[in-house]
Amino acid sequence: MKRFIVLTLAVIIRAAVPNAAHGAIDRHALVSRNCPHITAADSLGSLSVGNGEFAFTADITGLQTFPDFYRNGVPLGTQSQWGWHSFDNTQGYTPEETLQEYDLGHGHIELYAGQPKEKGRARDAAEWFRANPHRLHLGMIGFDFDRSTALQHISDISQKLDLWSGIIGSSFRYRGTKFHVRTACHPDKDIIGAEITSKARTGICFRFPYPTGKHCDDACDWDADDRHTTVVIARGDRHAVLKRTIDSTVYYVTIAWKGDAELTRKKDNYFVLTPKCDRFSFTCAFGKDNTAPHGTCFDDVRRLSAAHWKAYWTEGGAVDFSRCTDPRARELERRVVLSQYLLAIQCAGSTPPQETGLTYNSWFGKFHLEMIWWHQAQFALWNRAQLLDRTLGWYRTVMPKAREIARRQGFDGVRWMKMTDPEGTEAPSKVGSFLIWQQPHIIYLAELIYRNATDKRTVLGKYGDMIERTAEFMYSFATPDTANNRYILKGVIPAQETLKAGETINPPFELSYWHYAMQVAQEWRERRGMKRNSAWDDLIARLSPLACNADNMYLAAESAVDTYRDIRFTSDHMAVLGSVGILPMNRLIDKECMRNTLHWVWNNWNWNKTWGWDYPMTAMNAARLGEPEKAVDALLMDKRTNTYLVNGHNYQDKRLRIYLPGNGGLLTAVAMMCAGWDGCDKKNPGFPDNGKWNVEWEGLSPLP
Repeated sequence: MKRFIVLTLAVIIRAAVPNAAHGAIDRHALVSRNCPHITAADSLGSLSVGNGEFAFTADITGLQTFPDFYRNGVPLGTQSQWGWHSFDNTQGYTPEETLQEYDLGHGHIELYAGQPKEKGRARDAAEWFRANPHRLHLGMIGFDFDRSTALQHISDISQKLDLWSGIIGSSFRYRGTKFHVRTACHPDKDIIGAEITSKARTGICFRFPYPTGKHCDDACDWDADDRHTTVVIARGDRHAVLKRTIDSTVYYVTIAWKGDAELTRKKDNYFVLTPKCDRFSFTCAFGKDNTAPHGTCFDDVRRLSAAHWKAYWTEGGAVDFSRCTDPRARELERRVVLSQYLLAIQCAGSTPPQETGLTYNSWFGKFHLEMIWWHQAQFALWNRAQLLDRTLGWYRTVMPKAREIARRQGFDGVRWMKMTDPEGTEAPSKVGSFLIWQQPHIIYLAELIYRNATDKRTVLGKYGDMIERTAEFMYSFATPDTANNRYILKGVIPAQETLKAGETINPPFELSYWHYAMQVAQEWRERRGMKRNSAWDDLIARLSPLACNADNMYLAAESAVDTYRDIRFTSDHMAVLGSVGILPMNRLIDKECMRNTLHWVWNNWNWNKTWGWDYPMTAMNAARLGEPEKAVDALLMDKRTNTYLVNGHNYQDKRLRIYLPGNGGLLTAVAMMCAGWDGCDKKNPGFPDNGKWNVEWEGLSPLP
């Protein structure tokens, strides 16, 4: 099954009615005017090609020639969804050793995978399971220059990523000799291809690192050649197969070339393909099994890439800002177009994406399920629901582990883990294990797929049981407060992670999300021919309203009475705004109280302690409250964590130089600001009606 499925005519017909005053948007012009153009070495300006399952990030040479220069910028990664490794568990740690007992007020002891403060075996076990498994860098491919001095001899740089074809074109001079390079990724296979034209006939090196297993880095240890091996297990006239062995991890690399060239070993885990002609090309395929075809050439990869990306840009949603006269519109369009490309190559795979995608490791390369909404809700809104559906199937494979988490904590149904890996192993955490806002995501996202589906019966069959089990946990986790005739949420660290689990009661975003998701779960029961669950209806009816203070502003939690005096409650995510924005208005919320809260947050929040998705969350809140000027201002606020690099990546800080939840949140917010939400009948409700924002769009769907 192709990784990127061309949308059917029926889905295209069903897409939202275009809002273009002058006919269809010129998609090619829209995309082409936003292609990144690099003219100097910039450690934050590397460019990537990929397909959602695999990505390759290149420097100014079109390959990965200067990894040291880019290491602390946007690193030169070669990563996949399947490429993982664990260090040997020599101490025999077990997951049970990470469990700690808590009494969080639910009437029983709960076991959480935590990080003990005290030194000892339990803490060592927790750290081992946090770091293992970790995502692999599969191999560095670059020109075999003397990397210690070569960069200073590079000149006349001109590099462009053609978004319409997915091909990076690079030209430069090295010691005066001209090089032309074209780089592309196969749309359906883990294959990178390049064509090089130069009279220099410089060799292409294939270097393979040992993993570092560190929290946040490029995953390359170049000083451990004795701990892994790379051997040639097959050779042909113009191809070779390499077997990589890293402890118990094995994968294969198939190199094939067109033109006269010779592959030799330079040293351990280091091979060089040296051309004997002025123009040659090669492909490099990576896989868990030795099944890569030897006959795939660069021309095949280039042709398939061009066809795929043309379809991607033609058949998804589009937003054109060219008729806007606000001077910020040009930059907003650039961010929107580049974010669509980055999320397709980094966040559209068979498992949820890590926050730094397939570029470099953060949190050991693992993914965070509370972030999947930010990465991937936008796919459904931009008429690419099949890419969201591709990922959500993973949830079914890890349901047994999610069921066990709920069971050991004394709850029904399934409790979805927070920080995890392809096998669904829960990473121990003093914070993540206590989050709950990842729980309703599967309900929300499955609902988006259902709304976009032509075959709704199949969608109900695929996700119905998953939604049922998810809602069972949500109901059992809510605590009856009989004295006040209500249900409360407690014993959690909310999305605003500065609050503590043992003292937090009724965080506002989680309350609103529980209310929305339980209603949707009931609708799914009815769609499947089942009766509504009366106990769930009781929860929906008696769930606590959001707590506000005497000034009619919502608190960070009912228990956080010092919300507007304590810096802890005015840093990190202003999650209270997500209660309306991400989610529709509901009976728990007073609109004017929420408006007061938005205004206070706008003027007083510690914006230097925010994250990339806080800006689109604020924009969505403002849009729903009828304040489109603030919605636009939020998306374009001049803050470090709202920076978008030349390649389109959302920069956060020296640790997180890219942050894809920010890109995804941007696309979700823009779709909502254009197409609106259920019950909204205003044209472009998230943009000011001042004549400066003549936004044209087509193929977008509204938010619930």
